[in-house]
Amino acid sequence: MISPFFSAVLLTCLLGSSAFAFKVGVTAGPHAMIIQQVKEKAAKKGLNLDIQIVEFNDFILPNEALNEGELDANSYQHQPFLDEQSKLKGYQLTSVAKTVLMPMGLYSDKLKGLSEMKEGAKIAIPNDPTNGGRALKLLEANGFLKLKPDVALPSLLDITDNPKKLKIIELEAPQLPRCLPDVDAAVINTDWILLAGMDPKTALAVESEDSPYTNIIVVQTAKKDDKDVKEFVDLYQSKEIKDYIDKEFKGAVLVAW
Repeated sequence: MISPFFSAVLLTCLLGSSAFAFKVGVTAGPHAMIIQQVKEKAAKKGLNLDIQIVEFNDFILPNEALNEGELDANSYQHQPFLDEQSKLKGYQLTSVAKTVLMPMGLYSDKLKGLSEMKEGAKIAIPNDPTNGGRALKLLEANGFLKLKPDVALPSLLDITDNPKKLKIIELEAPQLPRCLPDVDAAVINTDWILLAGMDPKTALAVESEDSPYTNIIVVQTAKKDDKDVKEFVDLYQSKEIKDYIDKEFKGAVLVAW
């Protein structure tokens, strides 16, 4: 009589080993949509890689979960944000691939053009240091502010000239689309714009396409050379995924690899 243990071993040999669970943290919206396509591609190719998508509604928790080993990778952030968070919290995390660029834009429910910006207007920006600095640079690029030169991540304290006396309000990034009725304009990441059902083409101003804020795939540093990580990157950086991004987002999300 065969023991239960050897029966289980025999069944595994006959059916093959189960797919390896690979948990990927994303923010809701475009990042989640793209990883869903990667998951489906892996399944069609019959790879031994079961991609599981874990959605988050903020920018902080996906790195915490990855650093604690609750995720195998995350795909939602750019390198300056990873660097800032790693320095602040001592994360041992590493970028292994570029993904997409989502140009940040200036949006308004009240203004039809930049020339309508009034003195004392209220402008909302993200409250995390990286995206907040990115927003300030966009305002500077469009002539609303001047910042201290050569500051990688400017803050409100680095504003040297504010000719229109704009009132800059810092809010959690996911809240920015909802705050538009209460401010004159807001600088918002494209993923939150799409998630809110808004059209990125309605932006009054956007970052240039040579922005340094390309999004990345991040893993624990100790696992950066693992086979499953390489398989995941290869799936993501494929022609099928590129074609999906180009067709689905129509230029609002740009392929960056």
